[in-house]
Amino acid sequence: MKKHFLFFIVFGLFTAAYSLETKGYAGSIINTWIWEKSIGGSSNPYTATPKTSGFNKKIVFTPEGRVITYKNDVEIRNSAYQIEKGIGFFDHSEHDLITFEGKTYIIENLDNQNLTIVSNNQDATRSIYKR
Repeated sequence: MKKHFLFFIVFGLFTAAYSLETKGYAGSIINTWIWEKSIGGSSNPYTATPKTSGFNKKIVFTPEGRVITYKNDVEIRNSAYQIEKGIGFFDHSEHDLITFEGKTYIIENLDNQNLTIVSNNQDATRSIYKR
């Protein structure tokens, strides 16, 4: 009986540690991100900015797993997002992926001030956001 009790304590600690680790990563994306620019992939090279596109865009990731997209400060979409490990389209390596609004992106850069996501498909369009 003592072994079973000890086993459940150890199992609980590992489970809690894994849960905190996973939520910690997702927690760093939770914030408001302002679109700075998008860069097209090799098959469609372009650079779009708020100035060249004629609109501002921001995305808000909530702790409840929702992403809200705004265009010129008007909410245009509200959907769920999911962060998970997955394989990149081009390099076939494991990456942190985020899926929202029906598309999957590689999280290329995420820190306190910057978010860069790349479409995980043949287009490889890169979008850069700032806090």
